[in-house]
Amino acid sequence: MKNLADIMKQVQSMQSRMADMQAKLDTLSVTGQSGGGLVKVTMTGKGAVKGIDIDPSMLKPEEKDIVEDLLMAALNDAKAKAEALAAEELKAITGGLPLPPGFNLPF
Repeated sequence: MKNLADIMKQVQSMQSRMADMQAKLDTLSVTGQSGGGLVKVTMTGKGAVKGIDIDPSMLKPEEKDIVEDLLMAALNDAKAKAEALAAEELKAITGGLPLPPGFNLPF
């Protein structure tokens, strides 16, 4: 049963590294942008929005629809980057082992 004990040690080690990774993702940030940088969104590696920057030239009443579209695009860009960052961190922990289908980090 030594193999089972080794497997359990590896699982415990991976759980510890996963907890560390989750904490690290809270401290890392990514910035998504749209409109050539006119709208920027910064979020944590876990997907929490930390900041939004809108170029002052976009703050005209007649530009409302455009700003809303650019904000949505920047949010989606930042979310995709946060997911890629989380996947990179996870790959470092699992050593590239394939994860079961449907396994997602908490987004």
